Amino acid sequence: MLEKMFEEVKRVNEFSYSPYSKYRVSACLLTNDDKLISGVNVENASYGLTMCAERSTLFKAISTGYKPGDFNKIMIYTNRTDSMPYPCGACLQVISELMGLDKEIIVVNDNHEFEIHKVIEMLPYAFKKENL
Repeated sequence: MLEKMFEEVKRVNEFSYSPYSKYRVSACLLTNDDKLISGVNVENASYGLTMCAERSTLFKAISTGYKPGDFNKIMIYTNRTDSMPYPCGACLQVISELMGLDKEIIVVNDNHEFEIHKVIEMLPYAFKKENL
């Protein structure tokens, strides 16, 4: 399934709207029922309004009827060769709530270099509903 996820993140990467940073990012979510849902980053001249690929993908999945916990892993890709597309703090917080701390985040670049991390490794002190 990782190969299919990789094909999907490469395919949709061209849809990234990143005229300011030129940093194209795409993500592919594997659901528990083996569906693939993808998304891209969408920038805005008012940079704070930019939407990352990870949140774009997860919000798309939720808006089509999936629920928190319905997701197995997420792959994040950049077409660049000089860096890895690690999720930002905001994305990690959303990933932790919608996917869970035990799920996998796979980051991959255009050199086909990849890393696999558990959410908890990347965000060990996630803010949870229990904190409210």
